[in-house]
Amino acid sequence: MSKIETPRPVRGTQDIFGAEAEAFAFVVETFERVRKLYRFRRIEMPVFEKTEVFARSLGETTDVVSKEMYSFEDRGGESLTLRPEFTAGIARAFLTDGWQQHAPLKVATHGPLFRYERPQKGRYRQFHQLDAEIIGAGEPQADVELLAMADQLLKELGLADGVTLQLNTLGDGDSREAWRSALVEHFSAVRGELSEDSQERLEKNPLRILDSKDPRDKAHVGTAPMIDQFLSAEARDFFGAVTSGLDAAGVAWTRNQALVRGLDYYRHTAFEFVTDRLGAQGTVLGGGRYDGLMESLGGAPTPAVGWAAGIERLAMLVGDRPNPVLEAVVLVEHEDGLAVANTLLADLRRGGVIADIVASGSVKKRYDRAVKLGPQHILRVNETGYYGISGEGSTDRIVAAINPLPSPRA
Repeated sequence: MSKIETPRPVRGTQDIFGAEAEAFAFVVETFERVRKLYRFRRIEMPVFEKTEVFARSLGETTDVVSKEMYSFEDRGGESLTLRPEFTAGIARAFLTDGWQQHAPLKVATHGPLFRYERPQKGRYRQFHQLDAEIIGAGEPQADVELLAMADQLLKELGLADGVTLQLNTLGDGDSREAWRSALVEHFSAVRGELSEDSQERLEKNPLRILDSKDPRDKAHVGTAPMIDQFLSAEARDFFGAVTSGLDAAGVAWTRNQALVRGLDYYRHTAFEFVTDRLGAQGTVLGGGRYDGLMESLGGAPTPAVGWAAGIERLAMLVGDRPNPVLEAVVLVEHEDGLAVANTLLADLRRGGVIADIVASGSVKKRYDRAVKLGPQHILRVNETGYYGISGEGSTDRIVAAINPLPSPRA
């Protein structure tokens, strides 16, 4: 009989266990705590949407839509897509679920996303993101609020050192369009010297040429016109209010005039928190103001700003996290004491004590296993009931968690 081959995991996915899983959980738990401090309301979004939600919001010509989406036809013949990002689905929900009544609306979520791209360090085909959005707020204070939240999250994760907030403005609609036209003129003059990707971007998303890493493009980016030459007075004041607000909030930032967002619905603030600890893919959190997105989905003009951060990347920076300290192990020395042991274990856990039980094997093997788990205390139970606590340090927390059981003897 031939051996049955075990299926391998799908390329671009990962199984997370042990210290890595604890780091992942630490990122999510910290995010949940911080978003509550800033009163962002938790939302849960569908894992798949109608394909048009992403095609219309991200743009048919973007790499995400044209090359990276996991799209399929359901049994009803409708084209559906596994979400490649959160913002489009949240914008759709804002329009279809009546969330406009809550504007300005602060929402946050996290979960898996899907993109068919080349797997690399910290980037997978199924990956996970944190996401925070403020919808219906057009004033600079919303940008400050969102960036302060991101900054506090990174600080509470212990990642403030070595991570820099890079900030830019894309101006208002008129400013951006004037800048775009100047960039097209600048790069068209040297079109033949640009990379193949940038020659294609020149027609579709010329702003994206500015963040190209190709040396052929970098040679011409340095002499390209920058947004400050085209800012209207209103756009300049908006950016000034954002930067002064960040200064007042104690959020350090640096200007990066080459930082852009290629899609036309982005306005004003664009930002990234970057590090040199993850190689070339150094962005750990990024976002911007997308005041024109709702219109692409058939809604009324609605200002909005948001950011997303890769959980895997943040977990890599956090580093391996140990399992929580095991405070107590209930060691069952005789089967007749199992009922008492289970009562004891339940009382410990209800009292907030991190506890486990050892109840199988010979008495010696049980004791060896209990010691190997490395608990702060071992609570031994024999055939007559609970009769002892061993371990170093105070037992007050352990005893306080135990309901009316036989009094322990140290």
